[in-house]
Amino acid sequence: MSDANAVLDDLRAEGEELDRLVGALSPGDWARETAAPGWRIAHQIAHLAWTDRAALLAVTDAEAFAAEVEKAAVSPDTFVDEGAEAGARLEPDELLRRWRDGRARLRDALSAAPPRARFPWYGPPMSAASMATGRLMETWAHGQDVWDALGRTREPTDRLRHVARIGVRARDFAFAVRGLAAPAEEFRVELTGPGGGLWTYGPEDAAQRVTGPALDFCLLVTQRIHRYDTAVRAQGPDADRWLDIAQAFAGPAGPGRAPKGA
Repeated sequence: MSDANAVLDDLRAEGEELDRLVGALSPGDWARETAAPGWRIAHQIAHLAWTDRAALLAVTDAEAFAAEVEKAAVSPDTFVDEGAEAGARLEPDELLRRWRDGRARLRDALSAAPPRARFPWYGPPMSAASMATGRLMETWAHGQDVWDALGRTREPTDRLRHVARIGVRARDFAFAVRGLAAPAEEFRVELTGPGGGLWTYGPEDAAQRVTGPALDFCLLVTQRIHRYDTAVRAQGPDADRWLDIAQAFAGPAGPGRAPKGA
């Protein structure tokens, strides 16, 4: 489980960084609006707690998780908002307690999972390492909404490598969820990490390419920014189309964010 444990260490660090930020908030700050329509900071943390609980069920009780999937199928356009709204009604101290407890229990369950285990999810089944990567991606993305709502800037870290990787691997899913055929050929993706190193994915001689800062790419694939507000560039028609629809998360296609000034 060395691969999963390495991701779990970074997942812990990502959660702790966000925890330090929201743990010191006043009740008024919890009620601040975020860029997600209708979501306050409380909704962002409630969503993380809700999704951690779903992930824990997927790892420990597949039958109970299947029941959650059936509930989601009844209201596919609203079930995420409903889960966030229920948690956001809690007092901040109780919401924090539930989030902390849930993410600790999930880390323990993933760490103890058999090496070749696969767990159900709202998208394709996941290994323990993939599940941990998905939780890190969501923690980072929803954390970004919190940082932005507070008018604060956080320093990017090499933990972005996990977000970038899942964004690249989710390329075909982003096409499929919109009813589009995925490109037949792989792309070359070259991203500049926070420390200046180059992160590369796909064949070096690929005809279609995506390049740019890793931070911008991660903001784009988590739909926290519009592509026109990034320095991410595409070469080739399919790669260009991907930047319009990229998403690193499971579930329905997201609406994305409008360009700044729109």
